[in-house]
Amino acid sequence: MLSGVKAGLVSADVLRREQQELRRHERNNKHLEEESRHSETVFRDKSGRKRDLAQERLEQRQKAEAQSERDEQYAKWGKGLAQGRQQQQNVEDAIKEMQKPLARYIDDQDLDRMLREQEREGDPMADFIKKRKAKENKEKKEKPRYNGPAPPLNRFNIWPGHRWDGVDRSNGFEQQRFARIANKKAVQELAYKWSVEDM
Repeated sequence: MLSGVKAGLVSADVLRREQQELRRHERNNKHLEEESRHSETVFRDKSGRKRDLAQERLEQRQKAEAQSERDEQYAKWGKGLAQGRQQQQNVEDAIKEMQKPLARYIDDQDLDRMLREQEREGDPMADFIKKRKAKENKEKKEKPRYNGPAPPLNRFNIWPGHRWDGVDRSNGFEQQRFARIANKKAVQELAYKWSVEDM
């Protein structure tokens, strides 16, 4: 039987002996039972190594913090960086305006500048001022630059002219040169790793 006693019809003598044997066996296992009652559970991974639960919790907490920072950053980017800067600028302007007195007089320079910068409909001098600003910008005149898809690299890092049509008409020398440089660097790195591998 599962309990360790004989099955079927048994005499009282045999039954008494079996019960004494069971009691003695239980007394021998009593200290094991006490030890197992106060012992901690050992958790193991698939390969059989012991798991450090405190360390795993710490790592999970760090991952959660990093994930929350990343989510916060993406939320900030999702709103739009320019809009965020504009909102911050509006708050700073509002704080600056709140610190000023309620009554503003004719000698207030901020008010004067703000009123001068406003464009009003039907202002005869507005066109003149726009033309003068455009003329000043023309005097600063920069050379036109190429703005299109990224051009192929060359060894002098020269950007193509603004009239370039985007067609690569080279004979492939630059690409071969860059490939040789990259290959040489990779071979040197591999040789270095091989030489220090047994240290």
